[in-house]
Amino acid sequence: MSTDPQDQKIPAPAGKSAGNRAGKADRQESGQAGTQAAGPAGETRDTPPAAGIRHKGPLELRRKAAKVTMSDRTLLDTKGPGQFVHTDPWRVLRIQSEFVEGFGALADLGPAVSVFGSARTVPGSLNYELAVEVGRQLAEAGLAVITGGGPGSMEAANKGAVQGNGVSVGLGIELPFEQGMNQWVDLGINFRYFFARKTMFVKYAQGFIVLPGGLGTLDELFEAMVLVQTRKVTSFPIVLVGTAFWSPMVEWIQTTLVAEGMMSEEDLDLLQVVDDPALAVELVVEGAARHRNPNGSTTGNGTGPAGGTRG
Repeated sequence: MSTDPQDQKIPAPAGKSAGNRAGKADRQESGQAGTQAAGPAGETRDTPPAAGIRHKGPLELRRKAAKVTMSDRTLLDTKGPGQFVHTDPWRVLRIQSEFVEGFGALADLGPAVSVFGSARTVPGSLNYELAVEVGRQLAEAGLAVITGGGPGSMEAANKGAVQGNGVSVGLGIELPFEQGMNQWVDLGINFRYFFARKTMFVKYAQGFIVLPGGLGTLDELFEAMVLVQTRKVTSFPIVLVGTAFWSPMVEWIQTTLVAEGMMSEEDLDLLQVVDDPALAVELVVEGAARHRNPNGSTTGNGTGPAGGTRG
């Protein structure tokens, strides 16, 4: 007689019918096949076997995570007009397209400087004419002028670039209020996403000239400082034009941020503050030369380009 328990016929307990035993066996078999599994409070749910795996592209999914619709089915099913363009994967493709278009349009731009300033600057005002002069002198120095493409100081710098027979570039952005590309832009690119646009400002420029401006201008200024301070970009000159406007901010940085140890004294060397457009252009031209030759010699006292004042 076999001693293997599996070979022995064990009678069913009293009160249990053969049908009950068959039902139990069916449920066990079903659970092993992975079509039913016990859930909370004795409920059942469809899941793959405990060791079952479903692959969805590069993803490897188990248990609840494996209850997903096949990608082909999602693609081919019609859910509603235009629904797919509001999904994150589609947004990733749009973001990719903005980088591709920007890189393609600006790849052959040549030496350039990004000029920032307020969209609220009034034509004919002192700051407007200052921006025109900055754009014109940059163009005459052989540098393309990149702005945000909007009105105010951006329009003025683009206008100066055209007057100086240079390349005038505008990088526009989708905003809740209509702004549009100013008439002095020769090469204009409109962006949906700020981060894609900001990449173009830095990637294709060899320096920044910052005119008086508001939140957008400050955002671009401090982002440039962070990129230089963290060495994401090298030898990148940042010139602020307008000592009366910028000096209070630089003084606050000195007396508060530096004094309280929030930034180092050396970080202030990233900024040059001037009033003369010609000097601003000279400083970024020298900085652009160091950008092309980081190991080359510099002028001045070694803390920055000659002629500028540090805050």
